[in-house]
Amino acid sequence: MSRDRLRRWWRALRYLVVELGVGLVSLAYVIAGLVMVPLLVFSGGWLIVPLIVRPLRWWAIRARTRSERYSGRIVESAYGPIPASPTYAESLRLAFSRSTARDLLWLIGHGVIMPLVSLFTIALPLAAVNALVVPAYWYLAPADDPISSPFPVASWGAAAWTPLVAVGYALVSWWLVPGVAFVLRWAQASILTPGRNEKLVDRVTALTASRAAALDAHSAELRRIERDLHDGAQNRLVSVVMMLGIAERSLETNPAEALPQLRRAQDAALDALAGLRTTVHDIYPPILDELGLEGALSAVAGRSAVPLSLEVSGLHRVPTAVESATYFIVAEAVTNINKYSGATRATVSVVSDTSAAIERLLIVIEDNGGGGAVERVGGGIAGIRRRIEAFEGTLELTSPVGGPTRMKVELPCGW
Repeated sequence: MSRDRLRRWWRALRYLVVELGVGLVSLAYVIAGLVMVPLLVFSGGWLIVPLIVRPLRWWAIRARTRSERYSGRIVESAYGPIPASPTYAESLRLAFSRSTARDLLWLIGHGVIMPLVSLFTIALPLAAVNALVVPAYWYLAPADDPISSPFPVASWGAAAWTPLVAVGYALVSWWLVPGVAFVLRWAQASILTPGRNEKLVDRVTALTASRAAALDAHSAELRRIERDLHDGAQNRLVSVVMMLGIAERSLETNPAEALPQLRRAQDAALDALAGLRTTVHDIYPPILDELGLEGALSAVAGRSAVPLSLEVSGLHRVPTAVESATYFIVAEAVTNINKYSGATRATVSVVSDTSAAIERLLIVIEDNGGGGAVERVGGGIAGIRRRIEAFEGTLELTSPVGGPTRMKVELPCGW
């Protein structure tokens, strides 16, 4: 009996004990889900789909983590975003998605099969220990109800055989516990791991959504630029032309009036120039070229009416489009905090994550305001999500009534 073999056996036994406990929790979740299913068939029942799917995903992710910790092998996942306020169609897609079906299949197996198999396997070493110590206490049992291990032990002769039974239990347990643990872990990983076709479908879906979001963001940006130029600089330039025309006529009839007209035309031209600068700034802030992303974010923090703490870690030069998106995301979020949150303190954290194959920027924005922030069509949060989806990024918003509010953004830098 090698020490490594004993260590592996003990590790497998601990895995089975843990899975027995969490399997019972999974069984409770299955029962709770069956109770909630009737609510889904009534009008408005689709609204609770995220309430069911979100903890289901969390529980499945925990199972992946346990499996990885036991085997040292990564169990992949492929999840799409969960809408905060889903429409009926979005709830149907979420409820019947491949990832939800996979997690439900795993949950049922984990809640029904896992406890039974784990309990039977764990019982073997316990039975071995019991059979080994039966000679020490068999005589304490009533004569009409003798101890069974596994045969009735009512005499010293019968008790003398129980250590041999213990050896049999131990040998079976020695080989069965690691094998069962391996099979259960393999079965869990196989169910929870998306297939190649599913990964491809999810990738194509994500790329399609990202392309649509990028086109929407581009169209919205063009409309905004057109509106700003039409309502701002164009009107001011028309005023300049009119004032110059009036000044020209004044030079012929009343030269004294020409100078004030020229000054007003100059002021209008300066206003038009300022408007053009603002429009250009909203396309790509010059401050990013001057100070870099960290300096630009520091400027945003310095202009905030709410005291704001900025933390930047591991940041280096990332693609221009990602820098611009990060700047506007933080600027829009800080503007919302100043206008609506009622907060007295806010924090912004921007961290470069290089642990994955593609570098990502992790942006976390928090405030201690009143919470209750929701994503509305055409609102600031919807605009932030539109920018993020154009980069295949993710947005997580947590804002319970009473606060605090936390926004977490992940932006891939492979652009």
